[in-house]
Amino acid sequence: MEINKDEVCIFIPTLNEGPTIGGLIGTFKENGFKHILVIDGKSSDNTAEIAEYAGATVIIQDSKGKGNAIIEAIEYFDLPYILMLDGDGTYLPEEAENMLKPLFDGSQHVIGNRLNNFEKGALSTLNLYGNQVINYLFKVAHGTYLSDILSGYRAFDIESIKRMKLKEAGFEIETEMAVEAVRNGQKISVVEISYLKRPGTETKLHPFKDGAKIISTIFKLARVSNPIFYFGFIGFIIAVFGVLIGIYVVIDWFSSITHTELAILTVLLIVMGFQIFMFGVIADMLVSFNREMRDEIQRLRPPNPPI
Repeated sequence: MEINKDEVCIFIPTLNEGPTIGGLIGTFKENGFKHILVIDGKSSDNTAEIAEYAGATVIIQDSKGKGNAIIEAIEYFDLPYILMLDGDGTYLPEEAENMLKPLFDGSQHVIGNRLNNFEKGALSTLNLYGNQVINYLFKVAHGTYLSDILSGYRAFDIESIKRMKLKEAGFEIETEMAVEAVRNGQKISVVEISYLKRPGTETKLHPFKDGAKIISTIFKLARVSNPIFYFGFIGFIIAVFGVLIGIYVVIDWFSSITHTELAILTVLLIVMGFQIFMFGVIADMLVSFNREMRDEIQRLRPPNPPI
């Protein structure tokens, strides 16, 4: 299906992207994209002024963080399709049509995969392997491998983004968007893209600090989307502690040393771990039932409900 650029909103969250934002918007304009929305997080440079002069609609963000920028932007989306990318010049506007094509062919959420085609120096070895580890952790926790869940180059239709219940304020937002897309049963496509070095702006990502937050978010959000993993993991850890204590008790018992209190603790921990795991099994059944009911409602809903 042919891409209608008049139906596309180019959405760019920014913070101190003065050196790159003007050229980025200009290239999109030259390529026929008329609707460009910039949500600026109170930049201390002239990012907002440059973006507005280049022809974008500029909204000043009320709160801080990339996640909050995306959450605030949702109420301003009024076109059928949204293409989102960072304003730091690391993504190519020339690849916009490749990102949008799956939407016009029926996908609801498109993720640009940077990890197979990045410019030398764009990703450090730590960042590359960190991304790969996070992608596999996401697969284990949420059952779907999406190649690059932390990518900032995404496209989605307006219905899919409005169905997402987004709460994360910072860089964890991409992870949450991926979780919500999987949880809502959206048709997700992955497109190979290029990734360039940052030309003149400093990165706002702290690998260890933000990486820990992202991993925590993957695990935390599994509570709803994959409860058997979430509660099963907690139950397993508790049971393992019980077993380790039990091994110590048994070894000392063979030496005629008894630890009655530790023996009781061993049993309690193992039983507690098993109970938490079973709670996860029950919760997983409820989630599966809820998904089936939601899919049935979607199937029975008329395509054009009467007004």
